[in-house]
Amino acid sequence: MHHELTQLLPGLRRFAYSLTGSVPEADDLLQGTVEKLLRRAPPDGVGLDRWAFRVCRNLWIDECRARKVRQDAARKPELSEGQVVDGERQTASEIHLGQVDAAMAKLPEGQREIIALVAIQGLTYQAVADALEIPRGTVMSRLARARAALSELLKSEPARTQA
Repeated sequence: MHHELTQLLPGLRRFAYSLTGSVPEADDLLQGTVEKLLRRAPPDGVGLDRWAFRVCRNLWIDECRARKVRQDAARKPELSEGQVVDGERQTASEIHLGQVDAAMAKLPEGQREIIALVAIQGLTYQAVADALEIPRGTVMSRLARARAALSELLKSEPARTQA
């Protein structure tokens, strides 16, 4: 299992980055995913790759929920005054990568997950459907919408940078 996991790490890290949009957060998510994978083997009949992507996605969902709770708590007046929650992400140094990253960030989470697994990881529609526990048709429609939206966002990006 350790050898298989080692081979999965680069793809899993890219997936974590596609979810978080931040290298440090992706590394944290990857570490949490690997810890969970090492503590608990995949269920019977489920491949390690599908299990790893599912665990990573579920950990990210848990983190998003926890952030929402923390942000809601930070808005309450009973917390100390002057407390600032800094949620800005570190931007990529390359212009093209920064544009793609910004465009990906504008996609809805469901579309971002699908495009990351299909276009970046190279998984089949069925493998993505199995990993995310959604119908294959949903994968195909989300992917089509994500590609169209990403294309439009990237076409409009140069116009905004020149203005």
